[in-house]
Amino acid sequence: MNLLVTGGAGFIGSHLVDELVKQGHKIKIIDNLSTGRKEYLNPGAEFFELDIRDFEKIRPVFDGVEMVFHLAAQPRIQPSIANPRESNGNNIDGTLNVLVAARDAGVKKVIYSASSSAYGLSPKLPLTEDAPADCLNPYSLQKYVGELYMKLFYRLYKLNTVCLRYFNVYGPRQPLEGAYATVIGIFLRQKAKGEPLTIVGDGEQTRDFTYVGDIVRANILASENPKAGGGEVINIGSGKNYSINQIASFIDNPTVNIPPRDGEARDTLADIGKAKELLGWEPRVHIEEGIKNCRA
Repeated sequence: MNLLVTGGAGFIGSHLVDELVKQGHKIKIIDNLSTGRKEYLNPGAEFFELDIRDFEKIRPVFDGVEMVFHLAAQPRIQPSIANPRESNGNNIDGTLNVLVAARDAGVKKVIYSASSSAYGLSPKLPLTEDAPADCLNPYSLQKYVGELYMKLFYRLYKLNTVCLRYFNVYGPRQPLEGAYATVIGIFLRQKAKGEPLTIVGDGEQTRDFTYVGDIVRANILASENPKAGGGEVINIGSGKNYSINQIASFIDNPTVNIPPRDGEARDTLADIGKAKELLGWEPRVHIEEGIKNCRA
């Protein structure tokens, strides 16, 4: 099939492209390399160094494409708090551009990388897809608006769309430096440098961590399954959560506590019943195995 991956030079997108190329698909990549890296580009894919905020330039790339995996975004919470206008342009305007381009090109389905941050401080765990949104920061709001656009384009234009709500993705190629680094990436970098692991707050906040290979499988299953395509939201998580203190213990290094940050949920835990039922998906990689893979 002819497939397009936005953000295909990034952490998750590059793993997805690798698997799609391996399966024999013809792949196009759109990435502006703001967070993606050239060394992650698969040589078997056609690369377009473009920004999804530039509709006129990205529109022709969609011609002949059957399905789109939309992963391009300005990720992470803290950068969106520091610069909400920039993240809004990437995460809302860019997503709308992708949908319009897909509609105009006759694309069959768009698989959208959504975020579990939309749940916010929801008091009920595990988190189910019918829980109300409780956006605590610009990033979570922007990714949630993307979900609403996916459902709207299905209703208005009959463009098949699926929203996969990721829970704390980690794995090889995850950012280790800068504002986009994830907690596991930060811990591994600090251990490699002989530094203590910096634990935000008391470290008892919990997260549902999901290995990148499991995320890739979920995307492919969502693209292949004819039952998925009505703008539905599907949790993609491990169905287990761990405290930040537990993650630090897996990495086994001295720790130091730093002040807590605003705009983040205390606990996350995915109910993955819908993913199992609708997609036939469930996670395969346990957290300790996944962390070992990051070190390899």
